Amino acid sequence: MNTGTAMAPTKALNALQRRWDPLGFFETPFNRFFEGLNSPFAEEAFPLTKWAPACDIYETEKEVVVKAELPGLKKEDVNVSIENNLLTIYGERKFEEETKKDNYHRVERIYGEFMRSFTLPMFVDIGKIGAEFKDGILMLTLPKREEAKPKQIEVKIK
Repeated sequence: MNTGTAMAPTKALNALQRRWDPLGFFETPFNRFFEGLNSPFAEEAFPLTKWAPACDIYETEKEVVVKAELPGLKKEDVNVSIENNLLTIYGERKFEEETKKDNYHRVERIYGEFMRSFTLPMFVDIGKIGAEFKDGILMLTLPKREEAKPKQIEVKIK
């Protein structure tokens, strides 16, 4: 199944612009608006968060799967919600208070609140979404509605 083909003309225009202007000198807000429309999982921007966990999104015949890397977090530190067809993963990685900051030689991990938000396609059955948290990976299973699943139609000869 090839998703997002309705916006293929803008995808071609974006590719053409990148070939002529690879460093983005002539990029405009108008061009950036159409950049996210090529995906049915267009991400919402939340520039006020300190960090954003890496997410993978893939689709099978029966469902869409979202995997988010949340190392060092517990189930209680993560909140998943859906409102107006917008899937939001929100949480916070807290700094370990056991050791004083004065004793640290280097702090490279990012701490604080995070938020990732994705617009869901209309074919997702929101009432049957499943969530599993294991080994620092949050896996959301978004089943497709029955009418959205591919069906094989038998052709009869008369």
